[in-house]
Amino acid sequence: MAFDNADPNFRDDWLTVGPASRLAQATAQQPRATRLLGEPVLLWRDDQGRVHAGAGGREFAAQERYGYVWVCAGTPPARPLFAFPEYSEPGRRIVDCDGIGVAVSGLRMVENFLDMGHFSFVHPTYLGDPGRTEVAPYQVAVDPATDEIWATDCRFYQPRTSGSATAGVEAHYRYRVMQPMTAMLYKTSVPRPGALDAIGLFVQPLDEEHIVAYCLLAYFDDATSDTGLIAFQHTIFGQDKPILENQRPRRLPLQPGAEFPVRCDAMSMAYRRWLKARGVRYGAVAD
Repeated sequence: MAFDNADPNFRDDWLTVGPASRLAQATAQQPRATRLLGEPVLLWRDDQGRVHAGAGGREFAAQERYGYVWVCAGTPPARPLFAFPEYSEPGRRIVDCDGIGVAVSGLRMVENFLDMGHFSFVHPTYLGDPGRTEVAPYQVAVDPATDEIWATDCRFYQPRTSGSATAGVEAHYRYRVMQPMTAMLYKTSVPRPGALDAIGLFVQPLDEEHIVAYCLLAYFDDATSDTGLIAFQHTIFGQDKPILENQRPRRLPLQPGAEFPVRCDAMSMAYRRWLKARGVRYGAVAD
């Protein structure tokens, strides 16, 4: 049956299949079709508005959280979906930037999201300055209670750290990896000094080398329009897309020595070790 041979790291966990708003017209008689882990998936709402998902004549677990639909094609994990308290925090604007298709492994996409070293070269005048390329040392640890990876004390000079920025700042960052294909970053909020905006990256793996990368914002920004916030994020993702699609192999190598890290890659190295310890195969070059 569909998904029976899939990597249990993904088959038996929650994966996004996109914004819940896409199911506005989807019914059991006329479901929305998408792909997940190389298999066709159908999505719909019932008369009570609950989301459903199925493939190959079999229905499996589905839930709606944080404005997105999440499905589990195997045995749902005992733990709930990751916490995202900023989503319901008073004073924050929630803006769904929707998705962008990228011909690459979802693991490569997440690793790129975690990488400050590319800011000055791939995002000049936005997230980095070609004349200021050094990444200051930062801390990386795995939370034993949640098995999430955290990088803290991150900082990097950015000419335009967000859509509302009008001058360069040394942006402070915190990174968090909750699942192999979901991550968050928390960064300096320009409109609210001392606070951190939150950006969620939710990856839908269409197959091992093709994804849709979704971006969800929880911002302290009352001045910038939704269109402006979305345009800024799509500019950044658009700059990343050709770099990611030209990486070889498209899947993420996990064996030591396959690619050569430097000091600023501490988060990437921790992520690869974490994936390898979990026995992740899908989207990876494990051997």
